Amino acid sequence: MKKVEAIIRPFKLDEVKIALVNAGIVGMTVSEVRGFGRQKGQTERYRGSEYTVEFLQKLKIEIVIDDNQVDMVVAKLTEAARTGEIGDGKIFVSPVDDIIRIRTSEKGTEAI
Repeated sequence: MKKVEAIIRPFKLDEVKIALVNAGIVGMTVSEVRGFGRQKGQTERYRGSEYTVEFLQKLKIEIVIDDNQVDMVVAKLTEAARTGEIGDGKIFVSPVDDIIRIRTSEKGTEAI
């Protein structure tokens, strides 16, 4: 099993969700996060003064899937989240040792 974490632009969430649901992914966790990378923040104006927002708002999507679904999920995430501009985000893939569903005590892939 693998955990796929994607950091994306907030306005791309609906496109990403639709792409994943259409691909058969039935669950995900979405969190609001803040950070910066190559984008290095942005300059804003408020009442005539300029200030820099260093940590930009992003969304983090977490999905746990079978090993054989990784390439498909990464492709769907990349297609749906891409704008072609700096700041589109990143995808991280990590191994998952075990999963336990609390309600039923199911383990492994049955708990996904």
